[in-house]
Amino acid sequence: MEKIKTSQTRRSFLKSSLLASGGLMISFSGLSKYTSDSGTTPLLAEEWSEITGYIKITPDNVIKILNPNPEFGQNVMTSLPMMVAEELDVDWKKVIVEMGPHDNAKLGPQFTGGSNSIRMYWRPLREAGAAARQMLRDAAAQTWGVPVEEVTTKAAMLYHAKSGKSATYGEVASKAASLEIPKGVALKDVKKLSVVGTSQKNVEGLKIVTGKPLFAMDYQFDGMLVAMIEHPPAFGKKLKSFDATETLKMPGIKDVYSFKLYEDGFEQAGFDTRTFNDLLVVVGNTTWEVMNARKKLKVQWEPISDTKDTMAGRGGKREVIVPAGLESTPAQLAKMAEFATMPAQQLRKDGDPETAFKNAAQILERTYTAPFLAHNCMEPMNFFAHVTEEKALLVGPLQAPGWSEPTLAKLLNLPPEKIEIQMTRMGGGFGLRAYSHYMYEAALISRKVKAPIKLVYSREDDMTYGIYRPMYTATYRAALDANKNLIAFHVKGGGIPEHPIHANRFPAGAVDNYLAEGWTIPSNITIGAFRAPRSNFNAAAEQSFLDELAELMGKDPIDFRLELLKRAKEKPVGERNEYDADRYAGVLKLVKEKSGWNNPENKKYSRGVAAYFCHASYAAHVVDMIIKDGQPYVEQVFSAMDCGVVINPDAAINMVQGAVVDGIGNAFYGALTHKKGTPEQNNFNRYRMIRLREAPKRIDVSFVENEIDPTGLGEPPFPPVFAAVANALYKSTGKRVYNQPFINEWKLNSEKINKM
Repeated sequence: MEKIKTSQTRRSFLKSSLLASGGLMISFSGLSKYTSDSGTTPLLAEEWSEITGYIKITPDNVIKILNPNPEFGQNVMTSLPMMVAEELDVDWKKVIVEMGPHDNAKLGPQFTGGSNSIRMYWRPLREAGAAARQMLRDAAAQTWGVPVEEVTTKAAMLYHAKSGKSATYGEVASKAASLEIPKGVALKDVKKLSVVGTSQKNVEGLKIVTGKPLFAMDYQFDGMLVAMIEHPPAFGKKLKSFDATETLKMPGIKDVYSFKLYEDGFEQAGFDTRTFNDLLVVVGNTTWEVMNARKKLKVQWEPISDTKDTMAGRGGKREVIVPAGLESTPAQLAKMAEFATMPAQQLRKDGDPETAFKNAAQILERTYTAPFLAHNCMEPMNFFAHVTEEKALLVGPLQAPGWSEPTLAKLLNLPPEKIEIQMTRMGGGFGLRAYSHYMYEAALISRKVKAPIKLVYSREDDMTYGIYRPMYTATYRAALDANKNLIAFHVKGGGIPEHPIHANRFPAGAVDNYLAEGWTIPSNITIGAFRAPRSNFNAAAEQSFLDELAELMGKDPIDFRLELLKRAKEKPVGERNEYDADRYAGVLKLVKEKSGWNNPENKKYSRGVAAYFCHASYAAHVVDMIIKDGQPYVEQVFSAMDCGVVINPDAAINMVQGAVVDGIGNAFYGALTHKKGTPEQNNFNRYRMIRLREAPKRIDVSFVENEIDPTGLGEPPFPPVFAAVANALYKSTGKRVYNQPFINEWKLNSEKINKM
């Protein structure tokens, strides 16, 4: 696999022609002769005809496929082009892959998040490849004067068996571009896929391991300055005044000034944020100079007042109140406990749960909590901006450039066609980079100082700037009759500032009497999407509770879940159930088999199991835990996934393994707490992450084989890890854990046992 960097001129763009099917475009250029077997990168002419789109073909038969979606480690840079190559019928080893430009109109949504990339592009990209292949066949048929039905393709070659004629795609590409666009071209049968379903190396792997400049932190621009922001030290405070006298005396410093991110009355879009609206910025020649100069600032902060924001998108226009106050974690926990006793919003009700609980022979009730979590991407937030009165160039890591561009256009008062956004590889995202405040900040700073700038967050800036995973709690109740049959189920969950409950997911649909409720507490601590939003807590609490409930009922935890799923399949309750009971049961059966769930040799482990459905996929894990050096250690994990057709098996396995390690680390250690509005963890020396030595020795990943269109994979493996860990911890001490991070409660349980 080879990858090259291309350039495009305005004249090149105007020479383009569009193939409308699936956003497909084909271009043809005067590249120098290219021998694919030579292992060398083709040389580029100074100017060549290029059409922005998915596919480009040169007369020399160089096939280039553009990746439309931002890449932050989920390997869409490889898997999305594989789907085009499949239908185009080309040799994957001879394909060149390049990151596409930001262009929602021609390349689709270009959104990385919600585990949507593969399922969103599964048909459009295949249709693009199939349409291009058909046009090439039509061009060859016309050139040779033969019926198109007799023209076949293989590995970017066209053949006519009867006449013995053949040609490369490149030889007929120019003619193909002038033909009418075919519609409704048949796609390959899933059983006959030859590129999709094979393991292919990351197309950027070599560049990553050799330190090539792929990330925005690497980006350089002539005359570029560096900017850093001084934000309030606590949520609930804002800038009052500052003295930059000493800062401006420091070497390399160009300017110090304050500005507002959003002016009063600004209508924010669904993924905008106002963590700290009044900002103080230092601009200078280098990062080191700016960091040191920023320390010389003398700043006074003052409390905020209640603020009203107008938000648009994600369900329509609404007003959001951002309350004043300095929040602390103990008070937050106490307030959540208070709200948990108050009436809540009914999210779903089946049957008569109130009567069922009143008549129950036995009731199990448990409450679970989880703290705020920081995303902690390895690459802190940063963005390059060069804004003039006429146009703007932005370069950096974004998950959703199309969602950000309208806000950027409003802030800069520039039409979208005057804004160019270049997407770099992201050093992690997990949902954080869907919020583009750092791009807006960079753009406004560049416009003010009238120079190209790179905005850089330090690790401390990044960790204390907000947009965390929310703080959650949930109380689960189950009612049993005299024969220990489950007759009612109730979940009531809330959080700061959103609740975690997915009311229509399992076990909804499997219990006659079911009630789900939710409540929220407003906060000035900003939150946002965090790998598998809400599901990451909901699964932890729900699957821990189901394990304890199974034990109370005298049932094996896997068999109990399968019984409920059988009921949901054969006699479902309600009509809004989001999950497929068969597919859910399928991953449980697979993980039971692969883990040797009841095999005697595995009794040496404290074993925990959990399963969950989210993002249209199903995941199940069995965690095998031992005590090592006095600490719990997950030695091995068995994972089962049903995400439909798997595009790139090795990459898919890596994705699941990464989610497992991430889940174990967050379950044991993840926590961001506050004291009078100030985050108590501002760097990795205080925010505990999993260490390399703490990762499992073995993570065995299996996929349910089917022909269902691909569904999510980046997020679904993550949520059930928490509960599998919690259930394994119970086996190690005989005491359940209910509050994340689990390591603290486990230690208390262990100490109590040792004192007995």
